[in-house]
Parts: sequence; C-alpha cells; structure tokens
Amino acid sequence: MAILHPFKALRPVSEKASEVACVPYDVIDSEEARYLAEGKPLSFLHVIRPEIDLPEGTSEYDDAVYALGAENLRSYQHSAFSEQDSEPSVYVYELEMDGRTQSGVFACVSTQDYDQDVILKHERTRLAKEDDRTRHIMEQEAHAEPVMLTYRDDDATLALMAEARRQDPLYNITFDDGVRHTIWRAPDADAFVAAFRDIPRLYVADGHHRCKAASRAAAEIGTADPEARFFPAVLFPLSEVVILPYNRVIHSVPRGPASFLEELKARFDLEPDADPVPVEKGRISLYLDGTWYGMALPAAAPGASLVDHLDVGRLTHALLEPMLGITDPRTDPNIDFVGGIRGTGALEQRVNSGESDMAISMYATDIKELVDVSDAGLLMPPKSTWFEPKLRSGFLVHLFGKKS
Repeated sequence: MAILHPFKALRPVSEKASEVACVPYDVIDSEEARYLAEGKPLSFLHVIRPEIDLPEGTSEYDDAVYALGAENLRSYQHSAFSEQDSEPSVYVYELEMDGRTQSGVFACVSTQDYDQDVILKHERTRLAKEDDRTRHIMEQEAHAEPVMLTYRDDDATLALMAEARRQDPLYNITFDDGVRHTIWRAPDADAFVAAFRDIPRLYVADGHHRCKAASRAAAEIGTADPEARFFPAVLFPLSEVVILPYNRVIHSVPRGPASFLEELKARFDLEPDADPVPVEKGRISLYLDGTWYGMALPAAAPGASLVDHLDVGRLTHALLEPMLGITDPRTDPNIDFVGGIRGTGALEQRVNSGESDMAISMYATDIKELVDVSDAGLLMPPKSTWFEPKLRSGFLVHLFGKKS
C-alpha cells in the first residue's frame, strides 16, 4: 500500500509566486534557462539551473554549480519572498490547458516504496544524470522539484480532491504559455494519507531521475534524517493524465535522403503527402526530402514482449536497427527526440534547416500501455512518453536536514 507523507512546504508568498515558479530543469538546457531567467532574480531557475549565474560555458556539473544552487536556495528561503507552512500538509495541484483540467495530490512519497516497487518505473535512468540530481539534493538538503506519478482512479481520493478545491487557493496563476496552475492546501491531510493506504501501486509518469536520485540520497543519509526518506510528487489519477507523442529526428541517413527514401519504398508501402500526425496506433509519418510519408509499422513477432508491441518498439525493429544501425537510442548520437508539444512544424524545421536528414512523427503511447509495461516489470524504450502540461517548479519545495 502506498505511503503518503504530508510536508511543510517552502513556498513563495502569493504576490511573488508568478515570478518564482518556473519550468522544470529537464525541459530546457542551460542556454534556454539563462534566457528565461534574464531580468528575473526570483525565478526558481536560479536554484534548479544555477549554472546560469556563473560565466557562460561553465559546465552544469562543475563543483561551483552545486554550491551555488544550495546558496541560492538558502537566500530564497531566508528572504521576504518565501514562507514555510507551520504544519505538515497535503496539497491539490490543478492544471488547465486548452480548456482541459487535471487535478493531482501534491505530497511526499516514500523512497522505501520506490525501492520496493510500490512505485513502479517504466524507463531506465542514466548514471550521470542520477549523480547530478543526487548531488543537488544532498548539497541543497532539499527536493526542489516534484515528480509526476499516476495511479488507478480511486473514488476516495477524487472526493478528497474535490473537497480541497472548494477552499480558497494558495495560488491561481496563468503563465505566458496559457497554462493555468492552481494549488490548494487540503483541509484534512490525514484523510489523504489514509486513502492512499488503499492504493496498491503508483507509477512514475515523469521524473525517473529525480526518483532515483531521491532514493540514492536517502540511502546515503541513512537514519540520520528520517525526513530525507520522502520526496515530493504530484499524483494524478490515470484518467486525468494526457500523453503526447515523443517524436524522433535522424541526423544522418545512409547514402543521403534521396537514396534512403528509395530503400524505404522498397521495404514498405509509403503513402506520400500524408498527414504529419499519424491517425492511429501502428502508423508513423516520415519527413524527408520535403515531403511527409505515411507508413504502417510491421506487427511485432509472435511471442514478442509488451515492449516490442509498442509503436516505439516496432519502430526500432523495423527501421532504426536494420536500416540505420541504431541499436541503443539512449546513447546513439545519430538520433534525437522532440516532445510532441512542439508540433510537427518543429520536425520540419530540423530537416529543412539541414540539421537532420529525417524526422519521424509518432502516435502517442497510451497510458494503459505504460501501466501494463510497468506492471510486467519491463522498461520502455527511451523517450516513449511526453506528458503535458508540465508541472512548474518552485511552488512547493520539500526541505530536510538543517534547512527543515
């Protein structure tokens, strides 16, 4: 059964929340973070992307970056722009994008549940990224950003969230991207804790590296600080979650785009002038030589695993491995990934500019596929899911150690 842990959030004073809250660290690079934070001294990017306050070209893994992140968090914590709740609390976080809302429970979850597979993963993590996030946690004595989890719909938690939304919100902000973020403090934290005891499994949607880093930090700290055994998450019922496609671009195709197109036509039935967005599972759209081509992916072989039945798995076996020699998309420099929120226009731009030879527009993975793969103890290929809208960082921060 899932452990839900109320916490005393460090959060911005209401009148400054729109200046503090920012996009998560892993959807932007250092250059983009520097641009977004320009002229915004309160932006939480100074905590989660502290290299922006060091000379350009400073590696995000430089010792000075971790020290500055901790210093920036301390400065924010002791400033007039933040406050900390006096009692451990549970919160409700609602996102609204394009007229659609989704609501989740914002609280801490347990590293014990993560280690014992109550919280199930669907993606392999990379050691360098684990190391980076773990060091930030250890030096800041904080979990600065929440992860996104999901769980099977439950009447009790839905009713409790509805009750919380009848309170006055702590924050209700619409950012420049048009997404509205509303957060309430729940009136009865214990009721949420009790309700989640009846939830058998939680699933990582977004934030695998933050989960793993929280687990590693808790193991390193040990029994010295019980609060470090918990990390913040927003938990959404499955029916509330939307997955967008995670598209691919290939930097270089063998013998050039024209010759590669002929090879594709020899193997597959390509439909020219196709819709850039595949209309159903099992189909992809390819962009090369200035034209979109529709293509049906070959079915998985009899006896194939759940992963091989995914469109991303079928793509690997039909095209990436045999025609491009890409056996490990996680590490191969010839493939890159573009979140579906950027649209197919971003794929065309990458090819038309000469940066890439070919773009692959995918059909979105279904949330049920994610759950089925996780329940089976399997892992999806990298970049199989893109969740939107994204949580903002800086609204509610979990402190431990001396900072708490």
